[in-house]
Amino acid sequence: MVDVADKLACFQAITGLEDPDLCTEILQAHGWDLELAISSFTSSNQTSASTTTSDSEPRDSLTRTESASGSALVAPPSPGLAWKLVTLPISVISGSLGLISGAVGLGLWAAGGVLSYSFGMIGLGSGRGGESSARLVSVSAAASEAIDFVAAFEREYGTRMPNFVGEGFMDALQRSRNAYKLLFVYLHSPDHPDSPVFCERTLCSEALAAFVNENFVAWGGSIRASEGFKMSNSLKASRFPFCAVVMPATNQRIALLQQVEGPKSPEEMLTILQKVLEESAPVLVAARLDAEERRNNMRLREEQDAAYRAALEADQARERQRREEQERLEREAAEAEQKRKEEEEARERAAREAAEKEAVRARMRQEKALSLGDEPEKGPNVTQVLIRFPTGERKERRFHSAATIQSLYDYVDSLGCVEVEDYSLVSNFPRVAYGPEKRSLTLEEAGLHPQASLFVELN
Repeated sequence: MVDVADKLACFQAITGLEDPDLCTEILQAHGWDLELAISSFTSSNQTSASTTTSDSEPRDSLTRTESASGSALVAPPSPGLAWKLVTLPISVISGSLGLISGAVGLGLWAAGGVLSYSFGMIGLGSGRGGESSARLVSVSAAASEAIDFVAAFEREYGTRMPNFVGEGFMDALQRSRNAYKLLFVYLHSPDHPDSPVFCERTLCSEALAAFVNENFVAWGGSIRASEGFKMSNSLKASRFPFCAVVMPATNQRIALLQQVEGPKSPEEMLTILQKVLEESAPVLVAARLDAEERRNNMRLREEQDAAYRAALEADQARERQRREEQERLEREAAEAEQKRKEEEEARERAAREAAEKEAVRARMRQEKALSLGDEPEKGPNVTQVLIRFPTGERKERRFHSAATIQSLYDYVDSLGCVEVEDYSLVSNFPRVAYGPEKRSLTLEEAGLHPQASLFVELN
């Protein structure tokens, strides 16, 4: 679908027809063969024009001619260039393996679009005169031929000359396409008697060399070299010196905008090149503007993509932060719940332990209270004992004078007034502490009979 649209646009630009339906019908009638349709259209135009044009009018060698293969000259109203399509030999196309072989047609440039098509590796094809094609020229060989030509030309005619590029024809064509310039081609015939004078006085003239260097990409080749010979065949060079102005076209072709055969003065060459440049300027400007627009659109898309990626990364960062915050809160909640359970279990455990201890103390108090027996009645062998606690509480009880100091401790323990187990019973005057070593003494032996006043001292 893209190839059909390109052919339609190219046909409109070449023929100057603005009606797309009419152009479509013409192309369909010729099987969408662009060159055949152009040839048929221009042939019919030339036939009608011959009724008003004298057959005896001399042919100007500077005009662009119809190719020997039947390709017709076209003089479209816009942009006004008379040109023909030239199919390049396969060996020239395939020779520049390093070239990204996209070509831009004049019609597509006039339509405002510069479309690239890949030539790729095509291999061997039919050669000149039906013979097999010459061996493919490698990149290094094509460039080497161009470099040798430039060096020889400079040795012969000096350094004031067009800046011929030291690379193969297809690379030079690609360079002109990238620079939005036309390609100036010079085919050099070393054996032709007019070549030295033309090179010295015309090509190397200061005005012409400066004009070509400023406005064109220049490529030169000797017809003795492989690529120069093939280009002379493709461009149908019949007289030398030979110059041409070409530009890329689609489908492995170039657009021949102007060819100049035979010796010319610098003024004549400048006039011809200036005219070609003026006629092609709208096309080149449109192509440059279109490329600039595409670059701006691409830059805008890249900026929009970058902004989108930045916004997406910011959203992802916020989502990641939100998720991390949520996970942190959930983790803290789980840790708090775990801590609460552990504290609750600890409290329950402490309560159980305290209850167990209290039960043990209660049993102990009960056992010690039972071991004391009933309180004896007052009598000569009964000792009255008063015990004071740290809280200020007082307890009083009667004991047999033969009871031991341990009985007093058992009595204090049975009351449950002292929470600690390590304490001593002490008398004030004189101060005597009844520690473990005295617990086996009877009250009478300890000097506490018939009555005694003791206080509990916590150790």
